[in-house]
Amino acid sequence: MDKRFWAIVGVIILVFVGILAFRGNDASAPQTKGKPTNHIKGEGAVTLVEYGDFQCPACGQYYPIVEQVTDKYASDVTFQFRNNPLVSLHPNAFAGSRAAEAASKQGKFWEMYDKLFGNQQDWAEASNPMKVFETYAKQLGLNVAQFKKDFSSSAVNDAVQADLAAGKKIGVKATPTFVLNGKVIDNPQPTVEAFSQVLDQAIADKKQQ
Repeated sequence: MDKRFWAIVGVIILVFVGILAFRGNDASAPQTKGKPTNHIKGEGAVTLVEYGDFQCPACGQYYPIVEQVTDKYASDVTFQFRNNPLVSLHPNAFAGSRAAEAASKQGKFWEMYDKLFGNQQDWAEASNPMKVFETYAKQLGLNVAQFKKDFSSSAVNDAVQADLAAGKKIGVKATPTFVLNGKVIDNPQPTVEAFSQVLDQAIADKKQQ
């Protein structure tokens, strides 16, 4: 009787522990050994991070505005871009992030970033976007063989996955998502004036701290 009782108790405990382990393991969360990327422009005390998708039309719409804003506030705002490819919507998005990170290995992240967003229509729907990316690599003066090797590497994959995990942790679900001084904000309208209002206030608040 005692042995049977304790056997039942043991089974119940094992089942309970299994349920807890399952709940604690979010299967949708990217699994990676990498660290989030650190691609930055500017050197200000205010930090604006964009979680973006290179194939995302909305990100493409924001791109020229963000470029103007980062130039305007280069001494007051640090701008950072992190990868958040939404592959369920944009099949070539992860490849775009790989291309940017592969270029980063040769010190040309921002140059590839400009190529990808500035020419989004040329590769977004391509059946083999790698051919386009190789052309960009040549135009940027990259070692194309090394670019292709890095593009397929686990290190580049881990970097993109780490960005995805960092975004998921703070609740990023759409692109672009902007994070101002560590807090997710509502996207400003895609105009320099709308961004300026948000950043002017953030800069003023920072000076008062």
